[in-house]
Amino acid sequence: MSLTGKQRRHLRALGHDLAPVALIGKDGLSEAFVAAVDHALGDHELIKIKLLDSAALDRHDAAEALATQTHSQVAQVLGKTILLYRPDPEAPRITLP
Repeated sequence: MSLTGKQRRHLRALGHDLAPVALIGKDGLSEAFVAAVDHALGDHELIKIKLLDSAALDRHDAAEALATQTHSQVAQVLGKTILLYRPDPEAPRITLP
């Protein structure tokens, strides 16, 4: 599933006031970090992740790697912030336009 521009705008609006639920640091995208992000996506559907200065990753590469590993979609990469979306397969809480 690929997000349309209208759907991305809707998700960006919803994610504006969210606080980051995960921080990518010097350890990068470890298995434990990816598992935590996967769990957070299951709980919230839309999450914000912050890339710290100590992370040796490119922000776009990190976003794509996380999206691939968690089977989610990148809604936005802005500065050092990544917004990921994965609908709940049984009872989605976010309705996309």
